[in-house]
Amino acid sequence: MKRRGAGLVLAVAVAVLPVMGGAALAAPAVLPGADEPGATLLPPLPVRLGEDSACTGASDRTATGAAWSQTALGLSRTQRISRGAGVTVAVVDSGVASEVPSLEGRVTHVGDADEDCVGHGTFAAGLIAAAPRKGSGITGIAPEAEILALRGTDDRGVPSADRVADGIRTAADRGAQVIYVGQVLPVGSRITAAVAHATRRDALVIAPAAPDAVPREELGPDGEMPEGPYWPAAAPGALAVVDFGPGGVRQKSAPPAYRPALSAPGSEMVSVAPEGSGHYIGSGASLAAAAVAGAAALVRAYHPELTAPEVTRRLLDTAYASDIPRLDPYASLSLLQDRATSHAGPDSPADMPPAPNPAPRTRSLTIAATALAAVLLLAALAAVIPRGRTRNWRPPTTG
Repeated sequence: MKRRGAGLVLAVAVAVLPVMGGAALAAPAVLPGADEPGATLLPPLPVRLGEDSACTGASDRTATGAAWSQTALGLSRTQRISRGAGVTVAVVDSGVASEVPSLEGRVTHVGDADEDCVGHGTFAAGLIAAAPRKGSGITGIAPEAEILALRGTDDRGVPSADRVADGIRTAADRGAQVIYVGQVLPVGSRITAAVAHATRRDALVIAPAAPDAVPREELGPDGEMPEGPYWPAAAPGALAVVDFGPGGVRQKSAPPAYRPALSAPGSEMVSVAPEGSGHYIGSGASLAAAAVAGAAALVRAYHPELTAPEVTRRLLDTAYASDIPRLDPYASLSLLQDRATSHAGPDSPADMPPAPNPAPRTRSLTIAATALAAVLLLAALAAVIPRGRTRNWRPPTTG
């Protein structure tokens, strides 16, 4: 395949080591605050490629420590409960490269979806299911899940409604329990029908509630960004996801999100390259949707009795309370929930109000009860200790 250069990009500083044998990349500039010893920039993940841009190649850098998102999602304890074994996650995107070491043996594809010139689909698949490897702290959320790769874009990363709709339908027909779509489209009658088909097949469709970037030709006359709706996230039955970064907020330049139901880490994400064992870095709502797809795989593996709408409801009900509920994979696995009240129904999660989160309320009650017990104990000691001192700590006499 002909190699060309990169498109819309973003980069941040992380601790990395060179990967021997990787393709040489132009050294990126260091951002302010990123001049600590051993800190440098991973190459940025392109959103799309221009007509004369080269395919995204190997990275000569590998992240040696865990990404911030792994810590924020509590993966070290979450993966002691579930690792996604036995669940197939379809990736409808730019393809998933067939020879990524951390996905080895767990990727099947439809048509030419084993090639990924852009690298976005491979990056997302790594966020969902990459296995840990020696010398790297990076791991996917569900590192034992299977990946089914399908094309939702052309080889430049430009999506079409027909490709996305066909990818969703084919994924559902092939038994995928979770279907991740990495792209957004402004129109979606065919996509809406495809999501309905997937729901009937008990597959959960997860998609971004905003584009990762907006091409200049799609901006308004005064440079304003479009505000949606976007498909498939806007389709009834799909779970719409938006991103946040290490500071808990979205990047100022992020395109507006349309009615997201759930938020997840999506800024400054680190994942695999389409070649070799190095890493790239990227940001966007599509990467947050990949994180939620990984969490859905964990839930479907640990609670196989739950239907797709029930998995959606569980992810929402156990999310951390915020203006947009925040994904909490550990709570989604560990908290008890009444199945009789967990059915999400046929409506889109985007059409429902944010679900209450029982975890913060439970923590508050526990803290209050502990504080009350401490107050009562101090009051008792205040009464007993003076009396004990006056008797020189001897028991009271009787008669």
